[in-house]
Amino acid sequence: MKPSMDWPLHASEVRPWQQMVRRGPRADRTVTQVEVRLPPFIGELDVRLSGPLIAVGEKAARDATTLDSGMGRQLASLGGFLIRTESVASSKIEHIDASIEDFARALIGIKSNDSATSMVAAIGALTSLIEKAGDGEIAISDILEAHRQLMFEDPVDAATAGQFRQVQNWIGGSDFSPRGALYVPPPYELVEALMADLMIFVNREDIPALAQAALAHAQFESIHPFVDGNGRIGRALINAVLRRRGVTTSTVIPIASVLVADRDRYFRLLDDYRLGAVDELVELMCAATSLASKEAEASATVLAGLPDIWRSAVRPRKGSAADRMLDFMLDLPVFTVDQVVTRTGTNLASAYQAVERLEQEAIIYEITGRKRDRVWAASDVLEELDALNARVAMRVSPAP
Repeated sequence: MKPSMDWPLHASEVRPWQQMVRRGPRADRTVTQVEVRLPPFIGELDVRLSGPLIAVGEKAARDATTLDSGMGRQLASLGGFLIRTESVASSKIEHIDASIEDFARALIGIKSNDSATSMVAAIGALTSLIEKAGDGEIAISDILEAHRQLMFEDPVDAATAGQFRQVQNWIGGSDFSPRGALYVPPPYELVEALMADLMIFVNREDIPALAQAALAHAQFESIHPFVDGNGRIGRALINAVLRRRGVTTSTVIPIASVLVADRDRYFRLLDDYRLGAVDELVELMCAATSLASKEAEASATVLAGLPDIWRSAVRPRKGSAADRMLDFMLDLPVFTVDQVVTRTGTNLASAYQAVERLEQEAIIYEITGRKRDRVWAASDVLEELDALNARVAMRVSPAP
């Protein structure tokens, strides 16, 4: 495969291998060596893009900026909505999925299944990383903190949350050894140096933002610095780069919604990156940014119109608890009655009356099935999350 942009190939090296605990079939137990891949150091690499690729990247950046700057008073609500959307889609790429109800319960902190809990943890990780990036620089400590937030409740890997791996990992193949692996990342003792080099790359100012985000993401996935959670943190890094470069200031772009719709092509282009072919990966990231920005604008329009639709159905008295509820449900689509009291400044009895009124009109529904400590969700807001992903999927043509 001949690269069109001059980008160094990954090297390889054969290393000794021995299972720490004897497990799996004999073929796994008798593996004695493994061929690891060694990503290049790219921190100060000269990045030269073709004119057409620069133009595509500039258009994608404009589309993202238009979304970020054009939402007016809906921007705060849209920001939270898009962080949830991006985190859910990024989790789905890793085959982590949950029902809307389970996800809603996990959002409010109610014990739910592991997938829903993990999806909510991805929200915290993404939020943490982009907020730090907004301060002007991305540091290794920011990456580690995002990983800690992602993994600290993980039933298997919580012990390594926020820590670079101290073992050899691999992608695909056997669960018990790197036999048949699709990709074997660099040895763990090289991770810190490679990540320090990557931080030099992501904090540069001389690379077009979308290309920088795409290449940084691919390099991160090649380093694979964690035992688990690499994909979700690596995709969070994309939006972190866009935030640091000022492409966005208050929203995230739900790029993972596009990537999950054509997962095979996305993974193939990460493989191509290791062979020195990067143009198509940059093109994909630019196209994903433009498409996701346009569909996020459509969701912003839907969300902005919901309070008027709700008021037409409920016809609340102006200033009543029900009326005030309709103003905060875009920001807080899953809530308890105590939160209604706090947000509306009313008493408990009025809050319950307002909840009952909205429930009668099917604007909200109860998601716990309990008599105490009950939680309600605004169905229209949560359903728009799935609707955005569905619209994106319809516009993406999966690679053959």
